[in-house]
Amino acid sequence: MNIGFEYPFLIFGGCMALILGRCISRFLRDIDTVSVPLGPPGGVPFKPPRKLAWFIILLKTAEYIGIFLLFIAAAGPLLISTERVWLNRGADIIFVVDVSPSMAALDMENQNRFNTARDLVRTFAVNRPSDAIGLVAVGEDAALLLPPTVDRESLFSQLETLHIGALGDGTALGMGLAIAALHLKNSAAPRKAVVLITDGENNAGALHPETAAALLPELGSSLWVIGVGSGGEVPIDYMDPLTRIRRTGTFDSRFNPETLKAIARKGEGTYIPAPSAEAFAQAFSRIHEEEMTIGRSGTILRTKGFQELCIIAALVLLGMVKGIRRYNGGAWV
Repeated sequence: MNIGFEYPFLIFGGCMALILGRCISRFLRDIDTVSVPLGPPGGVPFKPPRKLAWFIILLKTAEYIGIFLLFIAAAGPLLISTERVWLNRGADIIFVVDVSPSMAALDMENQNRFNTARDLVRTFAVNRPSDAIGLVAVGEDAALLLPPTVDRESLFSQLETLHIGALGDGTALGMGLAIAALHLKNSAAPRKAVVLITDGENNAGALHPETAAALLPELGSSLWVIGVGSGGEVPIDYMDPLTRIRRTGTFDSRFNPETLKAIARKGEGTYIPAPSAEAFAQAFSRIHEEEMTIGRSGTILRTKGFQELCIIAALVLLGMVKGIRRYNGGAWV
């Protein structure tokens, strides 16, 4: 953010006018006034007390600032900002994220699976500003949280408000994929992709995930299925958003990767296992590389004037000076 002026020469002219006016005022005052001692001959002329002298200086400074603000307002002050705009469309990518309680398993370097997924989605979106990112949550049911959009603030807000267990205890993978397919149906993006992030098998919903996955190739969309988590007993810790009860314990993490591979094959996509945080991050890196689009961007300048603020500030200062002088009868100030 920078500050500029439509007529910058008026600033210089204002400074010169103030300096010239000050010099002329002092010259005329020296001609028209005579120092008369109030004491005996040879005494010193009367001077105001020290505290009052400082007050007079402050008052004159306020007056000069007020006048100078009027010159600034006349110069057309502008707040200048730059904004990056994309000249072509990026990819449309929808993340289908499992939010069932098992995603609270703490096997991602002392962080649970869900929070790791959320951080990776956020980083992915930051690194691909020209892509439209959508978000679907999957639990016992599935819900579209955000259609594909380049509005990163909305995406980050939805990620922050999303919680484990918000949609119940089940995993309706088929419904999540179907919602993603529906919102890519009319997309004109050069690339389209659905990324399914889950640690379990489909056990809810009225639509089989393979049936939903088969819709994606017909829409020109690629499919990525990330199987999250390690096997065996894993500690789990989360706050149930419905009951507000903290649930802790040990979770027996077992899911059949073959079912997720079958979903990926049906959608002509790719299955990537992510048993650790490092493998999870590598999965996102692979998607980033293989779903790459070439973005062309430009920069536009946006300006906003603030003359009104300068005028208001000037009137307040000059009005204050005028009021103080009138109150004191013009004496000394």
